[in-house]
Amino acid sequence: MRSSAERRCVLVVYLLCGCLAACSRPYADVRETAQQNPPEAVSSHNEIHTAATWNKQAAATYLDQRQTWWMQWEAAKRDHDTFCVSCHTTLPFVFAQPALRDVASSGNSPVDNDSKIIEDVKKRVRLWDSVTSYYGDKDDGAGNGPGSRATEAVVNAVILACHDSQAGRLSDEALMAFRNMWALQLASGSEKGAWRWQNFGLSPWESNDSPYFGATLAALAVGMAPASYRSNPDIQTSLVSLRGYLIRGYTQQSLLNRIGLLWATTKWPVLLTPEQQKSIIDEIYGKQQTDGGWSLASLMWSPRYLGIPSLLAMWRRNDGTPQETRSDGLATGYIAYVLQQTGAPHEDRRLKNALVWLTRNQNATEGYWTAVSLNRRRDPNSSVGRFMTDAATAFAVLALSEKGS
Repeated sequence: MRSSAERRCVLVVYLLCGCLAACSRPYADVRETAQQNPPEAVSSHNEIHTAATWNKQAAATYLDQRQTWWMQWEAAKRDHDTFCVSCHTTLPFVFAQPALRDVASSGNSPVDNDSKIIEDVKKRVRLWDSVTSYYGDKDDGAGNGPGSRATEAVVNAVILACHDSQAGRLSDEALMAFRNMWALQLASGSEKGAWRWQNFGLSPWESNDSPYFGATLAALAVGMAPASYRSNPDIQTSLVSLRGYLIRGYTQQSLLNRIGLLWATTKWPVLLTPEQQKSIIDEIYGKQQTDGGWSLASLMWSPRYLGIPSLLAMWRRNDGTPQETRSDGLATGYIAYVLQQTGAPHEDRRLKNALVWLTRNQNATEGYWTAVSLNRRRDPNSSVGRFMTDAATAFAVLALSEKGS
């Protein structure tokens, strides 16, 4: 059920929508208007491709091709012959690799690209004092220099912890990545225990809410590391600070961020009590749509931001186009995977419905699951327009690959 604060905020929005609709316009910093962008093609993916089973080979091929493109994309290239690691394309690709190891892709196999990512991350970790941050204050906005540095430190740690979890021990580079991460943890202020985070005003991973997302990734990295690492006396103060930040006011976070906390708890159980986990799970199921899926936009509301722009963002993107409210592959795949990680029984009708939605909504031709930008309308057939679809496909693979799914 909605909190009283959320009900009041929704009522305010309903009362104001009529008078704001006539005079509202896209935010000033939007570089393209809705009319300049081609329409999104979500419905065709949801309505046409209703195969009885899903195609793991096709999904692997899609993800592999997208990662190959990303590593060669000029905008992703960085100094010392490296590339930046994205939260939409690269990080989900790494998470999905254990589920795809039995699948051979056309061209380079997923394992080959996974190795390239790991080697790139290790190289930047080894050259940490020499490599420049992904972004800088001068060209990319105040705070994005140190913000991108801390973002990379956290992402490096979770990637190497995830990779090394299969061997049961942390590599030298993974230990270095953790040291880099802890060195940039905030030691004071309201965000104590978290990290600065790059902020381009892009939900869900580069916005005002994203430091909490980053902290859940750090907690996930800690949970994926061996228990012997978590018991290291040298990091106990950092762990206490991280857990304190995550628990402090977590109820004020968006549901998407709390799902990230729920996932981290499956790896590091000290974070949430069973009662707190159940509360989040109940809210998740409360957002499930009648077709069995979830909409990413429905997970974004946060009582921390009660201004009119943030409330309107529940329905309208930065370019003035309406948010997509239909079920999508990212929200559904991510939630179905995390629920299974919590131990949710596969006999649960609600989880079954989510897995059925995923099975029925894979693109039959290219193997992906669709999701769209929360920020602006993009051409779904363009390389940039597929960023959210990349993440959707990786998490759909994870959800459908769980034992018993």
